[in-house]
Amino acid sequence: MTELLKSSSPEETRLFAGRLAAHAQAGDIIALSGDLGAGKTVFAKGFAEGLGFPYPDEVVSPTFTLMQVYEGGRLPLYHFDVYRMADASEAEAIGIDEYLFGEGVCLIEWAVRIEEILPKERVTRVTIRRDEAGGENDRMMEIHYADAVCSRIGSEDA
Repeated sequence: MTELLKSSSPEETRLFAGRLAAHAQAGDIIALSGDLGAGKTVFAKGFAEGLGFPYPDEVVSPTFTLMQVYEGGRLPLYHFDVYRMADASEAEAIGIDEYLFGEGVCLIEWAVRIEEILPKERVTRVTIRRDEAGGENDRMMEIHYADAVCSRIGSEDA
């Protein structure tokens, strides 16, 4: 299932991310794409908040640390930024498999760089773009839900 959403503010982006987090289960992978400044970190803050992390404003892009673990919510959030990685072998070298198949949810910024090692059946892809026709804070979010997430959303909305 694919969904196209418009956000007119960082708060709306966070709210959508929080709603997606409400459906998250251990082993889910959220692959974030978007230009620099598109709103990936804003999305990550909302996702952490939706998981119940008590300090979502402390969520920052792990650009230089590559990975940050956030605990204290209903599931751990493993937040990766793989922008600086040359290829998937670097992600494997830092032990990403431990997290991809771990007890939490992986949120991966610039996931396209390591796409070949991600278990495709568990990946929900979120692409965030500036809405050129809108205002400064307007964003378009295209979401391609993993099959497992589709079934959870469908059963909870019924």
